[in-house]
Amino acid sequence: SGNKDCNLQHSTVLLGMRRARLLALACVPTVGVSGFSLHWRSSINYSSSIMMTEPQQAGSRLSSTPEKERFDEAAYEADRLTKDAEAMQAMKEKSEEEFAKLRTPWKWTIRKRIWDLMEAKDIARFPRPVHHRIPNFVGAEQAAARLTELPEFQQAHCIKVNPDTPQRPVRHAVLEQGKTLLTPQPRLRTGFFSTLSMDTLPGVEINGCTNSKGVVKFGTDVTLHDKYTVDLVVVGSTGVCPKTGARVGKGEGFAELEWGILSQMGNLNAQNCLVVTTCHDVQVVEPDSEDGGIPADSLTKHDVPVDIIVTPTRVIRVPNRAPKPSGIMWDLLSPQKLAQIKVLRQLKRDIEERDGIQLPSGPDEVLPPIASRKNRSNSNGQNKQTNGKGRRRRPRNSNNKNNRTSNDSTHKETTS
Repeated sequence: SGNKDCNLQHSTVLLGMRRARLLALACVPTVGVSGFSLHWRSSINYSSSIMMTEPQQAGSRLSSTPEKERFDEAAYEADRLTKDAEAMQAMKEKSEEEFAKLRTPWKWTIRKRIWDLMEAKDIARFPRPVHHRIPNFVGAEQAAARLTELPEFQQAHCIKVNPDTPQRPVRHAVLEQGKTLLTPQPRLRTGFFSTLSMDTLPGVEINGCTNSKGVVKFGTDVTLHDKYTVDLVVVGSTGVCPKTGARVGKGEGFAELEWGILSQMGNLNAQNCLVVTTCHDVQVVEPDSEDGGIPADSLTKHDVPVDIIVTPTRVIRVPNRAPKPSGIMWDLLSPQKLAQIKVLRQLKRDIEERDGIQLPSGPDEVLPPIASRKNRSNSNGQNKQTNGKGRRRRPRNSNNKNNRTSNDSTHKETTS
């Protein structure tokens, strides 16, 4: 009697375990085209399943997943690739449609090719991706070092350098060698230019002065009417032609606007002031490149070509440089661009009031996209320039020895 009770308890336990196991099997994942989902297997006959053998149960599970049997992996992948190709073609057509509205769509073909190439070859450096930026590159420090060896650099007193990341080593070299650095406030959105000179900043580390925050903190505001002479201009590039010096930037036109303002106000001689760019070797675009060169005859009259190209491996002196513009080309300046830049609106108003004329306005344009950046403003959403003690820094005396030349009168330019 004791043995019978024991066997009965053992059978009851086994039956309970089998029922629990089947209950678990009744809820299993099935896979479909859109992903994984969980379904209750309501079709399982619970009372009869408890008597199935292990192979029979396995066969039942397979037969209860028709979605898995119907899923054709090859057909799904082919369909996915087709839809991806259609989406990519639609995006390409959309971008071409938008680029066609821009003033120089051929430049965007070159920009995109170089941005893509630098990312693909991993020669781009932070900030990334480099699209819609002056691209930072591996070897920027070596290119800056080569630039400092040029006699034109060594003889210059006041050097204008763009505020982009790949030219930060150039800005460092300018300050390190005791020269005056003139740099535009990014996109001219908060003002005009700032100057820095280490002889007026005792105890300040150079590296802390070479980024945008350092310029805001330690730089001196320059107004439209301050007098100084720029001896050398350094610009960034996305692509540049070694034969004509024709240059492609990031598409916003600020290098040309800054050149136009400085030449308009007599702060640089458009015919004599040298323009240098530092870039990677892959950014040097031959005019007969199979991928499409930079056509010299397609440049607009406000484009500023370069005289010297400096890469990490070589120095290229442009043999047949295209002519440089002088002054602001008001007939090319769109209302959209003018609305972006306060200093340009001020200059236009000053000229019209002084001369009693109505300056022309350029055609409407679609402004190109820009790279997204984190908000760098302070806690109050402001971006004021201070002297580090909470007080706004006043411009230095325009007779600063680094800005003074003996032939300032030769640097006057007439309005274009």
